[in-house]
Amino acid sequence: MAGTTVPPGRDATRLSSLLASPEVKTLIADLEATRWTGRPGYPIRAMVGMALVKSLYALPTWARVAALVREHAGLRDALGCAPSVYACYRFTVKLRENDDALARCIDMVLGSLHDETPGMGEHVAIDASDLPAYANGQRFLSKNGAERTRYSDPDASWGHRSAISTRKGGGFYGYKVHAAVCTTTGLPLAWQVETARTHEASLAARVLDATAAHGFTPETVALDKGYDVTPVYDACAARGVRPIVPLRQTPAVKAGRDKPPTCEHGTWTFAGSDATRDASKWRCPTAECQPASRWVKADRLHPLVPRESKRFKTLYHQRGAVEREFGRLKHEWALLPIRVRRIERVRLHADLTILGRLAMALDAARQQSALGAAA
Repeated sequence: MAGTTVPPGRDATRLSSLLASPEVKTLIADLEATRWTGRPGYPIRAMVGMALVKSLYALPTWARVAALVREHAGLRDALGCAPSVYACYRFTVKLRENDDALARCIDMVLGSLHDETPGMGEHVAIDASDLPAYANGQRFLSKNGAERTRYSDPDASWGHRSAISTRKGGGFYGYKVHAAVCTTTGLPLAWQVETARTHEASLAARVLDATAAHGFTPETVALDKGYDVTPVYDACAARGVRPIVPLRQTPAVKAGRDKPPTCEHGTWTFAGSDATRDASKWRCPTAECQPASRWVKADRLHPLVPRESKRFKTLYHQRGAVEREFGRLKHEWALLPIRVRRIERVRLHADLTILGRLAMALDAARQQSALGAAA
């Protein structure tokens, strides 16, 4: 007997539940308000449902979404019709023109998730991941041939990506998605798509600001060694967030200036930190020195959470949450492969993909709360 090719739990019933949620209904109402003339066309509810189907079933193109809905009786019943692929293309134009409505929907979904999950966003991890463009970015048309004068995606750029599994690291042509992920729930809290040449550290402050704009106040942020630059520490200090970043081997680190204070009695021990002072306290191991303790101002070499502490190691270990979420979004929610060109279309693709991911998580949280209340 042939097995099903539809992912479990992603059926027409779940789609109807998502379309009935207050957040998605608000998006539908906002988009309905933009219809003032012309033919009625397909219902806005059905078109929003098509966008959700694209994420829920991890389909890379609108053509495959339209084909699936055309052949799937349950999805047709949930949507009330089977929109054409051309209607989907027109709908993406409407979404780009009314991106504020989509942004409000995402804000509402994140706010509801925050209410359903106390503690969400207290500890976050920030990183960037590659999104190869749907284009050939080679400079020459062929080996030793003429130089390329027209690119199918002129917004994309060349950048560097790390090695993953059997894939080698190196240059790639495309975009990068920069995201802040809650290490407790594994859900994205804020994200931004930029071209591949944009360095990760230059966007850390903007991602933190976007996280705060969505109603989250992180206590700590875990970042990899690529973010070990002074502006990142300054941005975290200005926002009251404690950075968890390993050190690069700079001359100061090689000289040992990152080590805890020492005296003739041994290495001093960490005695807590004070965010208002922006400093950490260290004590003489035998308390024989005068004074027996000293405040050390926080900076790149001496953060408020010392790298030698167990807490730092625990928080940095949780940084893997952002890597796992990138993998889920790419392979389970069709963030890749990209089948659109130009940065505004890639950004919309990322927004719709992550909206589907968050809406599903919110629906699952509400069902869990309902089961708990019934029990």
